[in-house]
Amino acid sequence: MSSAGGASQAPDPRLVRLAGQSRNFGFLLPHLPLLVAYGTAAESHVFSDPNTSLIKSRQFAEAMAADLVSRGRVRVEGSTQFDRLRALDREGYLHGDVSTGFHEVRTLGNEASHAGLDSADDAFRALRSCFRLGVWYHRLLTGSREQLPFVPPSPDRTPAAENERLLQDVAQARKELEDARLSYHDQASQAQAEQAARSAVERELAEAKAEREELARAIAAMQDQLKEFQAAAEATRIGRSRADRAAASAAVAERARLLDNAEQASREPLTEVQVRERLDAMLRAAGWDVQNGGANLNLHVQGDRRGNGVAVREVTTAKGRADYALYVDRKLVGVIEAKREGADLSAAEAQADRYADHLTDAQQRLNAWRTPLPFRYVSDGGETRFRSVLDPDSRTRRIFSFHQPRTLARWVRQAEEDEQAPSYRARLRWRMPDLDERPLRPAQVAAVRGVEDSVALGKGQHGMGQSRSLVQMATGAGKTFTAVTFSYRMLKHARAERVLFLVDRNNLGVQAFAEFENFKTPDTDRKFADLYNVQRLGAEGMFASSKVVISTVQRLYMELTGASLPGSDRGDGEIDYDVDVPGGIRVGYNADIPPEAFDLIVVDECHRSIYGKWRSVLEYFAAPIVGLTATPVAQTFGYFNGNLVSEYSYQEAVADRVNVDFSVYEIETRITAEGGVIAHGTIPVRDRRTRRQRYEDIDEDIEYGANQVGVGVISKDQLRTVVQTFHDRLFTEIFPERAKHDPATGALRWDEMYVPKTLVFAKNDNHAEEIVEVVRDVFGKGNDFCAKITSAARNASERLAAFRNLPELRIAVTVDMIATGTDVKPLECLLFLRDVKSWAYFEQMKGRGARTLSLTDFEKVTPGVGPKTRFVIVDAVGVTKKPKVDAAPLERHTEKQISLEKLLRKTAANTIEEEEVSTLAARLAKLDIQMTDEERAEIQRLSGGLELKKIVHGMVEAVSADRQLEVREAAERAGRDPERAVRDLIEQSVRPLAATPPLRARLLEMRRAKDILYDENGTDELLRAGAVAHDEDTATETVRDWRRYIAENRDEIAAISVAFSAGSDVPPGVAMDRLKDVARSIARPPRAWTPDRLWKAYEKVGEAVTDGAQRKHTASDLLALLRYELAGGAAQGVPAPCPYEELVRERYQAWIARQEQTGARFTERQRWWLDRIAAATAERVRFDTADLDYAPFTSRNGTDGFIAEFGGTRAEHIINELDRELSA
Repeated sequence: MSSAGGASQAPDPRLVRLAGQSRNFGFLLPHLPLLVAYGTAAESHVFSDPNTSLIKSRQFAEAMAADLVSRGRVRVEGSTQFDRLRALDREGYLHGDVSTGFHEVRTLGNEASHAGLDSADDAFRALRSCFRLGVWYHRLLTGSREQLPFVPPSPDRTPAAENERLLQDVAQARKELEDARLSYHDQASQAQAEQAARSAVERELAEAKAEREELARAIAAMQDQLKEFQAAAEATRIGRSRADRAAASAAVAERARLLDNAEQASREPLTEVQVRERLDAMLRAAGWDVQNGGANLNLHVQGDRRGNGVAVREVTTAKGRADYALYVDRKLVGVIEAKREGADLSAAEAQADRYADHLTDAQQRLNAWRTPLPFRYVSDGGETRFRSVLDPDSRTRRIFSFHQPRTLARWVRQAEEDEQAPSYRARLRWRMPDLDERPLRPAQVAAVRGVEDSVALGKGQHGMGQSRSLVQMATGAGKTFTAVTFSYRMLKHARAERVLFLVDRNNLGVQAFAEFENFKTPDTDRKFADLYNVQRLGAEGMFASSKVVISTVQRLYMELTGASLPGSDRGDGEIDYDVDVPGGIRVGYNADIPPEAFDLIVVDECHRSIYGKWRSVLEYFAAPIVGLTATPVAQTFGYFNGNLVSEYSYQEAVADRVNVDFSVYEIETRITAEGGVIAHGTIPVRDRRTRRQRYEDIDEDIEYGANQVGVGVISKDQLRTVVQTFHDRLFTEIFPERAKHDPATGALRWDEMYVPKTLVFAKNDNHAEEIVEVVRDVFGKGNDFCAKITSAARNASERLAAFRNLPELRIAVTVDMIATGTDVKPLECLLFLRDVKSWAYFEQMKGRGARTLSLTDFEKVTPGVGPKTRFVIVDAVGVTKKPKVDAAPLERHTEKQISLEKLLRKTAANTIEEEEVSTLAARLAKLDIQMTDEERAEIQRLSGGLELKKIVHGMVEAVSADRQLEVREAAERAGRDPERAVRDLIEQSVRPLAATPPLRARLLEMRRAKDILYDENGTDELLRAGAVAHDEDTATETVRDWRRYIAENRDEIAAISVAFSAGSDVPPGVAMDRLKDVARSIARPPRAWTPDRLWKAYEKVGEAVTDGAQRKHTASDLLALLRYELAGGAAQGVPAPCPYEELVRERYQAWIARQEQTGARFTERQRWWLDRIAAATAERVRFDTADLDYAPFTSRNGTDGFIAEFGGTRAEHIINELDRELSA
């Protein structure tokens, strides 16, 4: 038995034998042997001792839930089965009837244990539920869709044989077994197939009955060993929890795999009869007229907008009978092979190929469009696969449903128009012209080529899924322009039908729309919009004429399903990613936007928009997906299957003058660092919703922490101190080169200077309002100088345009609206008054200041200061120093983050969890303290006479461990379900809220009014303000911290070093990926180490060779530093590292010299190959022979060209020798 993160061990031989004897539970042996013991015991006693059977069934389900909790690293609050099931349901494992099955077994088992339940029909019901759970678990762990029917035990010669209800259940189970065994293949008629299935089941039941006595004896002999088996299972779970880091990483991947399998595992596989019914329905939905062959066949049926297509059942070919033959415009174009769900679809593919390749003579002459037939489908009703032999290197792909007839008709027409490149994928390979590089930067050229190559070859495809390609490009480097470029080329030259451009926010959709519309096509010098229709998807639906559709994933979901989402009725239509969707995100077939609607999907800001519950929206489509981001997180690389086709870092963008570099200026105040105290007395309180202010008396001082500043408490003096310091140091320390002084007095001439365009990041909308007021006051300016630009602000789009384009608006205050993706190129200053935990989000925010623009455009908004050469991060909260996490995008809120509004909504829907009741009680208790006497009286009237503190007290008592223990014990004594009794207690405690909507609404209003307290009297003081220096002390500190990092990760780093050694078994490309993973990890805050910065630090402390060359240090130089430290560094007398490029150059020249000394001579053409292999080695440390089939080598026929130039034996010798000499 093995599991992610757990020890691998062989199951006990006794359990192996038992599994071999059990028809219903033996298949669970590889997953958890203990389940075999419990399941067979429950089956053995089901009619002879129902009470024992029920208890064994309960133990079966408990062991399974505990094992899944362990495998999935699921956090469980509590130790009961109810707690485990609640946690598994919360995490998304329990779909369909799975949760019901678990709770049925739990409830019946509890009644058997505590009330002596001894009913045979209940025991049989629990046994069948256990079997179904076992099959579900098997499918969850393996992804299998094999049909595993239940073989019912016989109640003959037992008291249960008189139980009428039981006999009906057994008869139903036998009928289901017959349905599962029914197959039409190789049968002359339906009646013959049904008779064969009945005969097979009778034999199977007779065999099972004969085996059951022996099985019962084996179980009885094994009862004493059950504790031993339980201990082994517990040891495995403990082993998983103590796993090392590598095993923990594997467990994360295992958890993702299990969650991917969970929904499908909950569905029972379809029988062959059900598959045929499902396929008929799928075909009709796609616009096919489904008919039987014979006298009534009519191929002249006129279809609707979906095309003219007829699917004919049971058509005989020269090699057998195809389940469906597909006719488009009366021409035979494809076949479908149907299989029962869980059957081997790969074998079905071979069958479909035989039928499509071998038509009868009449079919070839009279019906077929061409032979062999190009379009082949196989389906079991749950999974549908498709292959077109028109594609080069044709491969099977998984699709959501069958293509519409009009789609196949279009493909047929296009194939007839271009016989040499008859499909989209063929045109991607053979009809894409050379890229016009003139309007592109080098990084954009690399990205376009990388995407086109990846999509053409179907790279990044996991199994038979979508091809996925990831482009990592620094903020401001022109990701959207790059995407428009390759989209245009695919639309024009590969004849893509339509492109979906998915954006993160609506304002980014506006930007993308403008970029597409105004793009000048390099080959025709016309605007994109003159050639292709560009549409922002809205309530009007997708236009048939649209060639580019721009949308958010939420809007796309609404169009596919017809559902509406909370927030969609707002003016801006912005919908949160964590919006509650009843029943989850599920997408069904939509004939207006079929799965083949797009031939390319581009996802902008893909580090956050396509994960979690929204990914099923994209997986509906079959098109290749290209992701664009500046800040990929672990989930990004996972989603794109590690297929990073282009990488352009922020440091490279600065070196290429695509972005500007930045410096950090810190402002630290006492209240920012420590918090403060609001002195008792009369204080201002502002209504969060209306911002109306009133005054209240408080009897005691209120202490507040640093994390409450700007959220629950506004400190006027803290804001003023920060903004005043920013004002005072702006032209003396932050931008001193722009200062203009009065010659006589030396005073700054503020009326002659433009405050750099500044973006302030606030914690929330109210915090933003306060900042705006303080900025206007400190700078002595009006509304045109500083404005709030948030999603809640009126005319936010107009203000954003003014901030971007006009010189008057100098300072904007935002929360999230301008944090990611939005371009404001003239920005020169970012003032952080909020902390950020995610490194990816921080990098996105930082990127707002990195944009470059022409001097002419810059002068329009900030005249008289010359070009934009840098930007400054003004850090007033320590955001640049605090550790950041590789935060999972779109994860659910933690319990503490759930809003009061959501808690009350869950209370009304009776879906509030126990821990949420505790959170709600704490929130209401705090609110009760802040209420006036009049407000308390109002709440008491609305609640029917209950004081709020009594409601809170009831909730607190309901979730207390002591009270719940009393309720459980009382329920057990009374023969009731203890868990149901606890749940009743919790529901009773929140009933005053759940049953009174006006009470909930008023509480919410009061909460919004109570959130913000004002500290008007507390004084703040400036502790420190100044630029973050990068001097020799900083360099020494960097090198010291770097050495500490290497020491903490020595084993991993040593393995990477060995992987790059000549003769290593690790492929060079894999080794480089590992090195780049390290580089990406250390580049994130708070370290922010790049190879360039580390190398300069080593140069500063005199431990790296300085050759005076102006070069950018790369991952290969990072490896040189790693090896230097692994060898002991200066302390061990290790020679100082020199740039790897220079080292390879010297080694290469020495190798050439040695070759010439031995009489070897290389032609000019051969030197072309050798020079570029050396250059590739300098860049990638070791040369990978696979690189011979990529640029620049492909310009001379790649691997074949190299072998032709040197000869097979010599070519291999040279590659090996260069690898040994250059990468040693």
